Amino acid sequence: MHKGTVMDLHNLNPADGSTKNRKRLGRGVGSGSGRTAGRGHKGYMSRSGSKKKRKFEGGQTPLQMRLPKFGFKNPNRKEFTPLNLDLISMYAEKYGVDTIDEAFLKERNFLRKGTKIKVLGRGELTSAVTVSAHSISESAKKAIEEKGGTVNIL
Repeated sequence: MHKGTVMDLHNLNPADGSTKNRKRLGRGVGSGSGRTAGRGHKGYMSRSGSKKKRKFEGGQTPLQMRLPKFGFKNPNRKEFTPLNLDLISMYAEKYGVDTIDEAFLKERNFLRKGTKIKVLGRGELTSAVTVSAHSISESAKKAIEEKGGTVNIL
C-alpha cells in the first residue's frame, strides 16, 4: 500500500475486467437485442411463463424412464441397532453398572424410541455384565457367558 491510502469498505472496488454489465434485452430494434429479445421466433421458450421441467430431454424418453426398475423394499424387515461388546464394556466402566438393557440405553440417549437392539461380538469384555437385548449373535453370547455374565432375550 502506498503511503496515505487506507483500505476501507467505502473505497473497495472489483478488479478491472472482473465484472460485466448485463445485456439489456427488448429495448428497441436499434440496440441489437430488441424485438424478440434473444428468444428467437415462436415456440414454447419464446412465450412468457415458459420453464423447462427438470430432467426434460426435449421430448425424447427421459433417462429415468429408459432405465429398468429394480430393487425391493421388504415391508416386514426388522431393523436392529447394533451394540458391540466393546461398547458394552465401555458403558459398564464409564457408568459403573453391571446391567445393560433398553432402559439404560434410552435413559442416556444411546437408543432411539422404538428401535430394537442386537448384541454383536466385536471387541472384548472386561467384566461380567447382564445384557438384555432383542437379538444376540452366537459369538457375543459365548463371550458374555465366558466372563460370567448373563443374556436376556426380550
